[in-house]
Amino acid sequence: MVFVSHVVPMPDFGLHLTFTNGEHRRFDVRPYLDKGVFRQLQNYERFSQVRVVAGTVEWPGEIDLCPDTLYEKSERLPDEYHS
Repeated sequence: MVFVSHVVPMPDFGLHLTFTNGEHRRFDVRPYLDKGVFRQLQNYERFSQVRVVAGTVEWPGEIDLCPDTLYEKSERLPDEYHS
């Protein structure tokens, strides 16, 4: 199992994630923004408060996503994107 070691919010409600295996991946949060507690993240200022907590990402109010979901539903970024 891999965990998130670093996160950067992107202007299009994506997350640039670095995982403990060294991979850089992009996770699109937009499909989640109309569901339950994730609606609160439609405000970009709140969305941009994302941080790494215990190997996953979390926003204020204990809104989080499973690290497995983040890894499996993200796309790997080309090496030149993060070098």
